[in-house]
Amino acid sequence: MGHLTGKPNRPDWPAAWVAVRDRLRRELGDPVFEAWIGPLSLESSDRDELKIGATKPFVRNWVANHYVARIERAFRAEGAEPVSLSIVMAATPPSIGGNALRDIPPADMPASNVSYLPPRAGTGEEDSAKGLWTRMLHPQQTFDSFIPGPANEFGHGAARAFAEGQQSDIPLLYIHGGFGFGKTHLLNAAALEFRKRGKRTLFLRAEDFMRHFLGALYRKDTLAFKEELRTAEVLIIDDLQHICRSTATASEFLYTVNAFADLRRRVVIAADRAPQALEGLGADVKSRLAGGLCIGLDKPDRETRLAIVRARATEFTRHKPEVVLPENVLERIADLDDASPRELIGVFTKLATYADLTKKPVTLETAEEAVGLRTSPGAKTSIEDIQRKTAEFYKLDVKDFHSPQRARRVARPRQVAMYLSRKLTSRSLPEIGRRFGGRDHTTVLHACRRIESLIEGDPLFRQEVDFLSQMLQRRGEL
Repeated sequence: MGHLTGKPNRPDWPAAWVAVRDRLRRELGDPVFEAWIGPLSLESSDRDELKIGATKPFVRNWVANHYVARIERAFRAEGAEPVSLSIVMAATPPSIGGNALRDIPPADMPASNVSYLPPRAGTGEEDSAKGLWTRMLHPQQTFDSFIPGPANEFGHGAARAFAEGQQSDIPLLYIHGGFGFGKTHLLNAAALEFRKRGKRTLFLRAEDFMRHFLGALYRKDTLAFKEELRTAEVLIIDDLQHICRSTATASEFLYTVNAFADLRRRVVIAADRAPQALEGLGADVKSRLAGGLCIGLDKPDRETRLAIVRARATEFTRHKPEVVLPENVLERIADLDDASPRELIGVFTKLATYADLTKKPVTLETAEEAVGLRTSPGAKTSIEDIQRKTAEFYKLDVKDFHSPQRARRVARPRQVAMYLSRKLTSRSLPEIGRRFGGRDHTTVLHACRRIESLIEGDPLFRQEVDFLSQMLQRRGEL
Protein backbone atom coordinates (compact mmCIF):
# COMPACT_ATOMS: atom_id res chain seq x y z
CA MET A 1 0.00 0.00 0.00
CA GLY A 2 1.51 3.28 -1.19
CA HIS A 3 0.46 5.43 1.76
CA LEU A 4 2.56 3.28 4.08
CA THR A 5 5.81 3.97 2.24
CA GLY A 6 8.25 6.50 3.72
CA LYS A 7 11.84 6.32 2.48
CA PRO A 8 12.43 4.06 -0.54
CA ASN A 9 11.97 0.41 0.45
CA ARG A 10 11.22 1.42 4.02
CA PRO A 11 7.65 1.42 5.41
CA ASP A 12 6.25 4.48 7.14
CA TRP A 13 5.96 2.75 10.50
CA PRO A 14 3.92 5.37 12.39
CA ALA A 15 1.29 5.38 9.66
CA ALA A 16 1.41 1.58 9.49
CA TRP A 17 0.89 1.40 13.24
CA VAL A 18 -2.20 3.61 12.99
CA ALA A 19 -3.58 1.38 10.21
CA VAL A 20 -2.76 -1.79 12.20
CA ARG A 21 -4.59 -0.46 15.26
CA ASP A 22 -7.65 0.32 13.15
CA ARG A 23 -7.57 -3.15 11.63
CA LEU A 24 -7.21 -4.85 15.03
CA ARG A 25 -10.07 -2.80 16.45
CA ARG A 26 -12.30 -4.10 13.65
CA GLU A 27 -11.10 -7.69 14.08
CA LEU A 28 -11.18 -7.89 17.88
CA GLY A 29 -14.02 -5.55 18.72
CA ASP A 30 -13.86 -2.45 20.93
CA PRO A 31 -13.81 -4.10 24.39
CA VAL A 32 -10.93 -6.50 23.70
CA PHE A 33 -9.07 -3.86 21.70
CA GLU A 34 -9.31 -1.30 24.52
CA ALA A 35 -8.20 -3.88 27.09
CA TRP A 36 -5.05 -5.09 25.30
CA ILE A 37 -4.15 -3.18 22.11
CA GLY A 38 -5.35 0.29 23.10
CA PRO A 39 -2.68 0.80 25.81
CA LEU A 40 0.16 -0.09 23.40
CA SER A 41 2.38 2.46 21.65
CA LEU A 42 5.03 2.34 18.94
CA GLU A 43 8.28 2.90 20.85
CA SER A 44 10.83 2.69 18.03
CA SER A 45 11.36 1.36 14.51
CA ASP A 46 15.14 1.44 13.98
CA ARG A 47 16.25 -0.77 11.06
CA ASP A 48 12.61 -1.91 10.70
CA GLU A 49 12.86 -3.65 14.08
CA LEU A 50 9.68 -2.64 15.86
CA LYS A 51 9.37 -2.20 19.60
CA ILE A 52 5.78 -1.95 20.81
CA GLY A 53 5.49 -0.47 24.30
CA ALA A 54 3.14 -1.45 27.13
CA THR A 55 2.74 0.59 30.31
CA LYS A 56 2.22 -2.39 32.64
CA PRO A 57 4.23 -5.63 32.93
CA PHE A 58 1.09 -7.77 32.88
CA VAL A 59 -0.16 -6.19 29.64
CA ARG A 60 3.29 -6.64 28.11
CA ASN A 61 3.39 -10.34 29.07
CA TRP A 62 -0.19 -11.02 27.97
CA VAL A 63 0.22 -9.33 24.59
CA ALA A 64 3.60 -11.04 24.05
CA ASN A 65 2.02 -14.43 24.72
CA HIS A 66 -1.30 -13.99 22.93
CA TYR A 67 -1.31 -11.14 20.37
CA VAL A 68 2.15 -10.83 18.78
CA ALA A 69 1.34 -13.13 15.85
CA ARG A 70 -1.92 -11.27 15.24
CA ILE A 71 -0.15 -7.89 15.28
CA GLU A 72 2.45 -9.18 12.81
CA ARG A 73 -0.30 -10.46 10.49
CA ALA A 74 -2.01 -7.07 10.67
CA PHE A 75 1.22 -5.31 9.65
CA ARG A 76 1.61 -7.68 6.69
CA ALA A 77 -2.00 -7.08 5.70
CA GLU A 78 -1.25 -3.34 5.63
CA GLY A 79 1.73 -3.91 3.34
CA ALA A 80 4.45 -3.42 5.99
CA GLU A 81 6.48 -6.39 7.24
CA PRO A 82 8.89 -5.72 10.15
CA VAL A 83 12.22 -7.51 10.46
CA SER A 84 11.28 -8.25 14.07
CA LEU A 85 8.59 -7.23 16.50
CA SER A 86 8.91 -7.22 20.29
CA ILE A 87 6.73 -6.09 23.17
CA VAL A 88 8.64 -3.96 25.69
CA MET A 89 7.89 -1.71 28.65
CA ALA A 90 7.04 1.81 27.46
CA ALA A 91 9.56 4.48 28.41
CA THR A 92 6.83 7.01 29.28
CA PRO A 93 3.05 6.75 29.67
CA PRO A 94 1.36 6.84 26.24
CA SER A 95 -1.35 9.17 25.13
CA ILE A 96 -4.76 7.55 25.36
CA GLY A 97 -4.65 6.67 21.69
CA GLY A 98 -1.25 5.03 22.08
CA ASN A 99 -0.27 6.01 18.52
CA ALA A 100 2.69 8.30 19.09
CA LEU A 101 6.19 7.17 18.09
CA ARG A 102 8.50 7.64 21.10
CA ASP A 103 11.62 8.50 19.14
CA ILE A 104 11.88 12.00 17.68
CA PRO A 105 10.67 11.72 14.07
CA PRO A 106 13.26 12.21 11.33
CA ALA A 107 13.18 15.63 9.72
CA ASP A 108 11.94 14.22 6.42
CA MET A 109 9.01 12.41 8.01
CA PRO A 110 5.79 14.22 7.12
CA ALA A 111 4.01 15.31 10.31
CA SER A 112 0.67 14.38 8.78
CA ASN A 113 1.66 10.74 8.81
CA VAL A 114 1.64 10.59 12.64
CA SER A 115 -1.66 10.52 14.48
CA TYR A 116 -1.85 12.11 17.94
CA LEU A 117 -4.99 11.74 20.03
CA PRO A 118 -5.38 14.09 23.02
CA PRO A 119 -5.98 12.52 26.46
CA ARG A 120 -9.57 12.33 27.62
CA ALA A 121 -9.85 13.83 31.09
CA GLY A 122 -11.88 12.37 33.92
CA THR A 123 -12.66 9.00 32.37
CA GLY A 124 -11.14 6.92 35.13
CA GLU A 125 -9.25 5.11 32.39
CA GLU A 126 -6.13 4.58 34.49
CA ASP A 127 -8.20 2.69 37.03
CA SER A 128 -9.98 0.74 34.34
CA ALA A 129 -6.72 -0.14 32.61
CA LYS A 130 -5.63 -2.13 35.64
CA GLY A 131 -8.21 -4.66 34.57
CA LEU A 132 -8.96 -8.03 36.09
CA TRP A 133 -5.73 -9.80 35.16
CA THR A 134 -3.56 -8.59 38.03
CA ARG A 135 -3.43 -11.49 40.51
CA MET A 136 -0.07 -13.20 40.85
CA LEU A 137 -0.12 -16.93 41.55
CA HIS A 138 1.86 -18.49 44.37
CA PRO A 139 4.43 -20.77 42.68
CA GLN A 140 4.77 -23.04 45.75
CA GLN A 141 1.04 -23.70 46.17
CA THR A 142 0.84 -26.66 43.79
CA PHE A 143 -1.04 -29.95 43.90
CA ASP A 144 2.19 -31.71 44.84
CA SER A 145 2.77 -29.44 47.86
CA PHE A 146 -0.78 -29.95 49.15
CA ILE A 147 -0.92 -32.51 51.99
CA PRO A 148 -3.94 -34.79 51.43
CA GLY A 149 -5.67 -36.82 54.16
CA PRO A 150 -9.06 -38.38 54.83
CA ALA A 151 -10.67 -34.97 55.28
CA ASN A 152 -9.49 -33.48 52.00
CA GLU A 153 -8.12 -36.17 49.66
CA PHE A 154 -11.33 -36.24 47.60
CA GLY A 155 -11.21 -32.46 47.12
CA HIS A 156 -7.51 -32.61 46.25
CA GLY A 157 -8.00 -35.41 43.73
CA ALA A 158 -11.07 -33.83 42.16
CA ALA A 159 -9.42 -30.43 41.77
CA ARG A 160 -6.37 -32.01 40.18
CA ALA A 161 -8.42 -34.12 37.77
CA PHE A 162 -10.56 -31.09 36.88
CA ALA A 163 -7.50 -28.94 36.12
CA GLU A 164 -5.88 -31.72 34.10
CA GLY A 165 -8.99 -32.00 31.93
CA GLN A 166 -10.09 -35.43 33.12
CA GLN A 167 -13.59 -34.19 34.05
CA SER A 168 -14.30 -32.60 30.69
CA ASP A 169 -18.05 -33.14 30.96
CA ILE A 170 -18.31 -31.17 34.23
CA PRO A 171 -18.12 -27.38 33.68
CA LEU A 172 -18.05 -26.27 37.33
CA LEU A 173 -16.12 -27.33 40.45
CA TYR A 174 -17.28 -25.96 43.81
CA ILE A 175 -15.04 -26.37 46.90
CA HIS A 176 -16.24 -25.36 50.36
CA GLY A 177 -14.78 -25.52 53.85
CA GLY A 178 -13.74 -23.51 56.89
CA PHE A 179 -11.07 -20.83 57.07
CA GLY A 180 -7.57 -22.15 56.51
CA PHE A 181 -8.66 -25.60 55.30
CA GLY A 182 -6.78 -25.34 51.98
CA LYS A 183 -9.36 -23.99 49.53
CA THR A 184 -7.18 -21.17 48.22
CA HIS A 185 -4.21 -23.54 47.92
CA LEU A 186 -6.25 -25.86 45.69
CA LEU A 187 -7.52 -22.94 43.60
CA ASN A 188 -3.99 -21.62 43.13
CA ALA A 189 -2.78 -25.12 42.20
CA ALA A 190 -5.61 -25.48 39.67
CA ALA A 191 -4.76 -22.08 38.15
CA LEU A 192 -1.10 -23.08 37.79
CA GLU A 193 -2.09 -26.35 36.12
CA PHE A 194 -4.56 -24.69 33.74
CA ARG A 195 -1.99 -22.10 32.69
CA LYS A 196 0.66 -24.79 32.22
CA ARG A 197 -1.73 -26.38 29.76
CA GLY A 198 -2.11 -23.12 27.83
CA LYS A 199 -5.52 -22.10 29.18
CA ARG A 200 -6.19 -18.37 29.68
CA THR A 201 -7.01 -18.54 33.39
CA LEU A 202 -8.51 -15.66 35.36
CA PHE A 203 -8.22 -15.94 39.16
CA LEU A 204 -10.30 -13.47 41.18
CA ARG A 205 -11.49 -13.03 44.71
CA ALA A 206 -15.24 -12.45 44.89
CA GLU A 207 -14.49 -8.97 46.23
CA ASP A 208 -12.45 -8.20 43.09
CA PHE A 209 -15.30 -9.38 40.87
CA MET A 210 -17.75 -7.24 42.81
CA ARG A 211 -15.54 -4.14 42.86
CA HIS A 212 -14.80 -4.24 39.12
CA PHE A 213 -18.41 -4.92 38.19
CA LEU A 214 -19.82 -2.14 40.37
CA GLY A 215 -17.15 0.21 39.00
CA ALA A 216 -18.17 -0.65 35.44
CA LEU A 217 -21.81 -0.17 36.42
CA TYR A 218 -20.99 3.29 37.78
CA ARG A 219 -19.08 4.18 34.60
CA LYS A 220 -21.89 2.72 32.47
CA ASP A 221 -19.29 0.45 30.91
CA THR A 222 -20.49 -3.04 31.84
CA LEU A 223 -19.99 -4.35 28.29
CA ALA A 224 -16.21 -3.84 28.56
CA PHE A 225 -16.22 -5.62 31.93
CA LYS A 226 -18.10 -8.59 30.49
CA GLU A 227 -15.90 -8.80 27.43
CA GLU A 228 -12.69 -8.67 29.46
CA LEU A 229 -14.05 -11.32 31.83
CA ARG A 230 -15.02 -13.62 28.99
CA THR A 231 -11.68 -13.48 27.23
CA ALA A 232 -10.74 -16.13 29.82
CA GLU A 233 -11.05 -19.84 29.11
CA VAL A 234 -11.08 -20.67 32.84
CA LEU A 235 -12.63 -18.55 35.60
CA ILE A 236 -11.60 -19.13 39.23
CA ILE A 237 -13.42 -17.30 42.04
CA ASP A 238 -12.31 -17.42 45.69
CA ASP A 239 -14.40 -16.53 48.79
CA LEU A 240 -17.71 -16.51 46.93
CA GLN A 241 -19.62 -15.81 50.17
CA HIS A 242 -18.57 -12.15 49.89
CA ILE A 243 -20.40 -11.72 46.59
CA CYS A 244 -23.73 -12.24 48.33
CA ARG A 245 -23.87 -8.67 49.63
CA SER A 246 -24.94 -7.26 46.26
CA THR A 247 -27.99 -8.47 44.33
CA ALA A 248 -26.75 -6.87 41.09
CA THR A 249 -23.36 -8.54 41.43
CA ALA A 250 -24.92 -11.92 42.21
CA SER A 251 -27.05 -11.64 39.07
CA GLU A 252 -24.04 -10.73 36.93
CA PHE A 253 -22.13 -13.63 38.45
CA LEU A 254 -24.91 -16.04 37.41
CA TYR A 255 -24.90 -14.64 33.87
CA THR A 256 -21.13 -15.12 33.75
CA VAL A 257 -21.28 -18.72 34.98
CA ASN A 258 -24.04 -19.49 32.47
CA ALA A 259 -22.02 -17.90 29.66
CA PHE A 260 -18.96 -19.98 30.55
CA ALA A 261 -21.11 -23.12 30.64
CA ASP A 262 -22.62 -22.31 27.23
CA LEU A 263 -19.11 -21.84 25.80
CA ARG A 264 -17.97 -25.12 27.42
CA ARG A 265 -15.41 -23.26 29.50
CA ARG A 266 -14.42 -24.19 33.06
CA VAL A 267 -15.33 -22.49 36.35
CA VAL A 268 -13.79 -23.22 39.77
CA ILE A 269 -15.31 -21.66 42.89
CA ALA A 270 -14.45 -21.74 46.59
CA ALA A 271 -16.55 -20.56 49.54
CA ASP A 272 -16.71 -21.08 53.27
CA ARG A 273 -19.98 -23.03 53.06
CA ALA A 274 -22.04 -25.19 50.70
CA PRO A 275 -24.18 -23.49 48.02
CA GLN A 276 -27.44 -24.06 49.91
CA ALA A 277 -26.07 -22.20 52.96
CA LEU A 278 -25.02 -19.06 51.06
CA GLU A 279 -27.16 -16.12 52.06
CA GLY A 280 -28.26 -13.44 49.63
CA LEU A 281 -28.21 -15.71 46.57
CA GLY A 282 -31.36 -16.69 44.73
CA ALA A 283 -32.45 -20.25 44.15
CA ASP A 284 -31.29 -20.01 40.51
CA VAL A 285 -27.69 -19.25 41.52
CA LYS A 286 -27.65 -21.92 44.25
CA SER A 287 -29.05 -24.46 41.80
CA ARG A 288 -26.37 -23.65 39.22
CA LEU A 289 -23.61 -23.99 41.84
CA ALA A 290 -25.00 -27.20 43.32
CA GLY A 291 -25.29 -28.65 39.80
CA GLY A 292 -21.51 -28.78 39.46
CA LEU A 293 -19.06 -31.03 41.27
CA CYS A 294 -19.53 -29.88 44.89
CA ILE A 295 -16.90 -30.98 47.42
CA GLY A 296 -16.35 -30.10 51.08
CA LEU A 297 -13.04 -29.89 52.93
CA ASP A 298 -13.14 -30.89 56.61
CA LYS A 299 -10.73 -30.55 59.52
CA PRO A 300 -7.65 -32.72 59.02
CA ASP A 301 -7.08 -35.62 61.42
CA ARG A 302 -3.99 -35.76 63.62
CA GLU A 303 -1.94 -37.79 61.14
CA THR A 304 -2.60 -35.23 58.41
CA ARG A 305 -1.90 -32.33 60.78
CA LEU A 306 1.46 -33.89 61.66
CA ALA A 307 2.26 -34.40 57.96
CA ILE A 308 1.47 -30.72 57.30
CA VAL A 309 3.77 -29.56 60.10
CA ARG A 310 6.56 -31.93 59.03
CA ALA A 311 6.32 -30.69 55.43
CA ARG A 312 6.61 -27.09 56.60
CA ALA A 313 9.54 -28.02 58.84
CA THR A 314 11.34 -29.62 55.89
CA GLU A 315 10.75 -26.52 53.76
CA PHE A 316 11.95 -24.18 56.53
CA THR A 317 15.09 -26.24 57.16
CA ARG A 318 15.93 -26.15 53.46
CA HIS A 319 16.37 -22.38 53.75
CA LYS A 320 17.60 -22.33 57.36
CA PRO A 321 19.59 -25.55 57.87
CA GLU A 322 20.52 -24.58 61.42
CA VAL A 323 16.85 -24.45 62.53
CA VAL A 324 15.55 -27.94 63.36
CA LEU A 325 12.53 -28.45 65.60
CA PRO A 326 12.44 -31.75 67.50
CA GLU A 327 9.83 -34.33 66.61
CA ASN A 328 8.09 -34.03 70.00
CA VAL A 329 7.55 -30.29 69.37
CA LEU A 330 6.08 -31.01 65.92
CA GLU A 331 3.82 -33.62 67.49
CA ARG A 332 2.74 -31.11 70.14
CA ILE A 333 1.72 -28.66 67.41
CA ALA A 334 -0.21 -31.43 65.65
CA ASP A 335 -2.10 -32.07 68.89
CA LEU A 336 -3.97 -28.78 68.39
CA ASP A 337 -7.09 -30.55 67.15
CA ASP A 338 -9.13 -27.36 66.75
CA ALA A 339 -6.51 -25.66 64.60
CA SER A 340 -6.85 -25.36 60.84
CA PRO A 341 -3.85 -26.15 58.59
CA ARG A 342 -3.22 -22.42 58.27
CA GLU A 343 -3.16 -22.01 62.06
CA LEU A 344 -0.83 -25.01 62.44
CA ILE A 345 1.59 -23.42 60.01
CA GLY A 346 1.32 -20.15 61.92
CA VAL A 347 2.25 -21.86 65.21
CA PHE A 348 5.17 -23.64 63.56
CA THR A 349 6.42 -20.41 61.97
CA LYS A 350 6.40 -18.66 65.36
CA LEU A 351 8.45 -21.43 66.92
CA ALA A 352 10.90 -21.67 64.02
CA THR A 353 11.37 -17.90 63.98
CA TYR A 354 11.93 -17.95 67.75
CA ALA A 355 14.63 -20.60 67.29
CA ASP A 356 16.21 -18.67 64.42
CA LEU A 357 16.37 -15.35 66.27
CA THR A 358 17.40 -16.60 69.72
CA LYS A 359 19.74 -19.36 68.43
CA LYS A 360 18.38 -21.55 71.24
CA PRO A 361 17.18 -25.13 70.82
CA VAL A 362 13.40 -25.48 70.97
CA THR A 363 12.31 -27.91 73.63
CA LEU A 364 8.75 -28.83 74.47
CA GLU A 365 8.92 -26.51 77.49
CA THR A 366 10.30 -23.68 75.35
CA ALA A 367 7.47 -24.18 72.90
CA GLU A 368 4.88 -23.97 75.67
CA GLU A 369 6.39 -20.72 76.94
CA ALA A 370 7.19 -19.06 73.60
CA VAL A 371 3.87 -19.64 71.85
CA GLY A 372 1.51 -20.41 74.70
CA LEU A 373 0.47 -23.79 73.38
CA ARG A 374 -1.22 -24.58 76.69
CA THR A 375 -3.87 -22.02 75.75
CA SER A 376 -6.43 -23.21 73.24
CA PRO A 377 -6.90 -20.97 70.18
CA GLY A 378 -10.24 -19.66 71.43
CA ALA A 379 -9.58 -19.36 75.17
CA LYS A 380 -9.77 -15.55 75.08
CA THR A 381 -13.14 -15.59 73.37
CA SER A 382 -15.93 -14.54 75.73
CA ILE A 383 -19.44 -15.94 76.01
CA GLU A 384 -20.72 -12.50 75.01
CA ASP A 385 -18.64 -12.65 71.79
CA ILE A 386 -20.06 -16.08 71.03
CA GLN A 387 -23.65 -14.99 71.65
CA ARG A 388 -23.25 -11.89 69.50
CA LYS A 389 -21.65 -13.67 66.55
CA THR A 390 -24.05 -16.61 66.68
CA ALA A 391 -27.04 -14.27 66.83
CA GLU A 392 -25.72 -12.30 63.83
CA PHE A 393 -25.16 -15.51 61.86
CA TYR A 394 -28.70 -16.79 62.46
CA LYS A 395 -30.32 -13.33 62.12
CA LEU A 396 -31.49 -13.23 65.75
CA ASP A 397 -31.23 -10.80 68.63
CA VAL A 398 -28.93 -11.71 71.52
CA LYS A 399 -31.96 -11.26 73.79
CA ASP A 400 -33.49 -14.35 72.16
CA PHE A 401 -30.80 -16.50 73.80
CA HIS A 402 -31.89 -15.30 77.25
CA SER A 403 -35.62 -15.70 76.57
CA PRO A 404 -37.72 -18.80 77.35
CA GLN A 405 -38.60 -19.23 73.66
CA ARG A 406 -38.45 -22.84 72.46
CA ALA A 407 -39.23 -22.26 68.78
CA ARG A 408 -36.75 -24.12 66.56
CA ARG A 409 -35.49 -20.90 64.94
CA VAL A 410 -34.27 -19.79 68.40
CA ALA A 411 -33.64 -23.07 70.23
CA ARG A 412 -31.14 -24.53 67.74
CA PRO A 413 -28.94 -21.39 67.48
CA ARG A 414 -29.03 -21.11 71.28
CA GLN A 415 -27.76 -24.69 71.53
CA VAL A 416 -25.00 -23.86 69.05
CA ALA A 417 -23.97 -20.87 71.15
CA MET A 418 -23.90 -23.03 74.30
CA TYR A 419 -21.83 -25.67 72.52
CA LEU A 420 -19.33 -23.06 71.33
CA SER A 421 -19.20 -21.51 74.80
CA ARG A 422 -18.16 -24.84 76.25
CA LYS A 423 -15.68 -25.50 73.45
CA LEU A 424 -14.04 -22.08 73.18
CA THR A 425 -14.04 -20.86 76.80
CA SER A 426 -12.99 -22.27 80.14
CA ARG A 427 -16.36 -21.48 81.75
CA SER A 428 -18.16 -24.23 83.67
CA LEU A 429 -21.53 -25.64 82.64
CA PRO A 430 -23.40 -23.83 85.46
CA GLU A 431 -21.70 -20.53 84.50
CA ILE A 432 -22.66 -20.98 80.84
CA GLY A 433 -26.23 -21.77 81.88
CA ARG A 434 -26.44 -18.58 83.95
CA ARG A 435 -25.28 -16.53 80.93
CA PHE A 436 -28.11 -18.01 78.84
CA GLY A 437 -31.02 -16.73 80.90
CA GLY A 438 -30.33 -18.64 84.11
CA ARG A 439 -30.64 -22.12 82.64
CA ASP A 440 -29.64 -25.28 84.48
CA HIS A 441 -26.28 -26.94 83.74
CA THR A 442 -28.11 -30.06 82.54
CA THR A 443 -29.71 -27.93 79.81
CA VAL A 444 -26.27 -26.85 78.64
CA LEU A 445 -24.99 -30.43 78.71
CA HIS A 446 -28.02 -31.59 76.68
CA ALA A 447 -27.42 -28.77 74.15
CA CYS A 448 -23.76 -29.74 73.72
CA ARG A 449 -24.58 -33.41 73.21
CA ARG A 450 -27.35 -32.53 70.75
CA ILE A 451 -25.04 -30.32 68.66
CA GLU A 452 -22.29 -32.97 68.69
CA SER A 453 -24.81 -35.50 67.41
CA LEU A 454 -26.00 -33.18 64.63
CA ILE A 455 -22.42 -32.38 63.59
CA GLU A 456 -21.69 -36.08 63.30
CA GLY A 457 -24.66 -36.78 61.03
CA ASP A 458 -25.10 -33.56 59.03
CA PRO A 459 -22.06 -32.30 57.03
CA LEU A 460 -23.83 -29.05 56.11
CA PHE A 461 -24.59 -28.27 59.75
CA ARG A 462 -20.99 -29.13 60.64
CA GLN A 463 -19.86 -26.49 58.14
CA GLU A 464 -22.06 -23.89 59.86
CA VAL A 465 -20.64 -24.65 63.30
CA ASP A 466 -17.05 -24.81 62.01
CA PHE A 467 -17.54 -21.48 60.26
CA LEU A 468 -18.70 -19.85 63.50
CA SER A 469 -15.88 -21.44 65.46
CA GLN A 470 -13.26 -20.23 62.97
CA MET A 471 -14.76 -16.74 62.91
CA LEU A 472 -14.67 -16.49 66.70
CA GLN A 473 -11.04 -17.63 66.78
CA ARG A 474 -10.11 -14.93 64.27
CA ARG A 475 -10.33 -12.24 66.90
CA GLY A 476 -9.74 -9.44 64.41
CA GLU A 477 -13.28 -9.90 63.09
CA LEU A 478 -14.99 -9.50 66.46
